[in-house]
Amino acid sequence: MIKKQIPNLLTLLNLLSGLIAVIMACSDRLIEAAFFVMLGIFFDFFDGFFARLLKVSGELGKQLDSLADMVTSGVAPGIVMFQMLLMATGGKWFMEMSCEYSSWQSFDDPNWNYLPFLGLLIPLASAYRLAKFNIDERQTSSFIGLPTPALSLFVVSLPLVLSSSDISFFTELLQNKYVLIGITLIGSYLLNAEIPLFSLKFKDYSWKNNIAKYVFLMLSVVLIIWLRTVAVPLIIISYVLISMIENMVKSNYK
Repeated sequence: MIKKQIPNLLTLLNLLSGLIAVIMACSDRLIEAAFFVMLGIFFDFFDGFFARLLKVSGELGKQLDSLADMVTSGVAPGIVMFQMLLMATGGKWFMEMSCEYSSWQSFDDPNWNYLPFLGLLIPLASAYRLAKFNIDERQTSSFIGLPTPALSLFVVSLPLVLSSSDISFFTELLQNKYVLIGITLIGSYLLNAEIPLFSLKFKDYSWKNNIAKYVFLMLSVVLIIWLRTVAVPLIIISYVLISMIENMVKSNYK
């Protein structure tokens, strides 16, 4: 009985991490929010791993996993994007940790007053994807559309890039409201796009059957060593591009 609950416990730790990330993001502590989102995604990976290892997967775990992902990989990155759009338009909103009051500071540009709410498109698109994922039988060994944890990692890594990068190009890029709008719209579209993307589940470890996966993993290692935190959004972009190249190669052989 205890063995059966281990994956569910990990899923609840994912949810707990997501809830803390939401609080941190509302308090404008985006670095801490990113850390807890990544911790939640770590738990999300291992709940499925242990469910398969212990052979205790079931409908309850499936639904619980989606609910946890909605917070960690939907709501939290949505609030992070809200805060980034707000900063890019000259405003700032934060919630005091005491929860006694919140403060909304006025925007410098009144024409963009409601723009930051566009960031909340991310949790809306994530909710739709997660609901669709639960009833889509095509996504057992691969993905159709970008997984919510991938977009979440992309979004929450942006404040890390801003805080750690000494490359002015990246900092200026991520403080541009048009770039952030583009990331929000494209990311939300990719969540529900009919684009096949490979998963990192291995049926075997042969090079022939896993070229895209091995290329992606090797490229990820190189990017992390070379660029550190800046590598995270580039890794997500490379994941989508390598998947699309793999799709084109497969279609040419049909």
